[in-house]
Amino acid sequence: MARVVPSEDRAQKWNLKYNPERIKAITEEGKPVYYQHAQAAFIVQEQMELGVKQVLDTQGVAPKDVASYLNAGRQFWKATQTYSGETLAIKAGIILGRWAAEGLSQSVLEAIRTEVFHIPAPVGP
Repeated sequence: MARVVPSEDRAQKWNLKYNPERIKAITEEGKPVYYQHAQAAFIVQEQMELGVKQVLDTQGVAPKDVASYLNAGRQFWKATQTYSGETLAIKAGIILGRWAAEGLSQSVLEAIRTEVFHIPAPVGP
């Protein structure tokens, strides 16, 4: 039979785990590494957004729609960090469909998908 942990033990473990001074020390120790990771992510994000804007410029997209296309681009990017292969292609198709339903041009979204993120169209059944 499983042992029941006394409430005093649980409270003591909680108190050790959620010690603000300990948490602050750990955070301060890792701050330089956290900053480097964030800085690298910001560089990648900037490059991705510049790529999306280049596609938008070549496609003649209205300035009022740029923010929506950038949001779609961010979703494509997130999918590339999570999926690969045919699963990525399917997920990108879902993202494309969602933003096309929001009123964005499917051909522009397809250009972003292939030219910026190099994601092929999903293969049909």
